[in-house]
Amino acid sequence: MLTAEARMRSHAAEVVEALTRRGETIAVAESLTGGLLVAELISVPGASLVVRGGVVAYATELKARLLGVDAGLLKRVGPVDAEVARQMARGARERLGPDGAPASFGLATTGVAGPDSQDGHPPGVAFVALASADGESILPVRLAGDREAIRRGVVSESLALLIRALAE
Repeated sequence: MLTAEARMRSHAAEVVEALTRRGETIAVAESLTGGLLVAELISVPGASLVVRGGVVAYATELKARLLGVDAGLLKRVGPVDAEVARQMARGARERLGPDGAPASFGLATTGVAGPDSQDGHPPGVAFVALASADGESILPVRLAGDREAIRRGVVSESLALLIRALAE
C-alpha cells in the first residue's frame, strides 16, 4: 500500500506523462497548499515541458489582483468558496499560458488548513477547481488531520481530479 506521499508522487508523474504525451500544459493557482501542488508537479523529471508555472495567492486580495477573481465575490463570501476556486483556475489558465494563449489546464486550490477556522469554515474544508477549453469543474473537499495532512490531501485530490479529466 502506498503512503500518501508516494501516492502524490505517483499522481504527479502520471499527470506530467499524460500532458507530455498530449502536448498540453498546466498552470496552477494555490492558496492553502502554498506552492506544494506546483512543487510536486515540478519534482517530476521532464515537468518543464508541461508545467507553465504557479501563483501562490495566499492573501485574499492577491486572488483578485493576480488571478482576476471578482473582488466583490471575495468581499461577500471570502476566499474559501467554490466559485472563488473556479475563478482562480480560470485565471491561472488564462494568465500563465504560452505566448499569450491560455494553458491547456488551470488547476486551483483554496480552503482552510487549520489549525483555526476561517470565515466560519473549519479546518479541512477546501475547494479544488479545474479549468480547460472543455469547461470547468469544482471538487469540494473535506479532510481530517493536522495542517500538513490537509495540505497534502488537497494536493492529492487536485492531482486526482486532473488525472480523471485527462482520462476522459
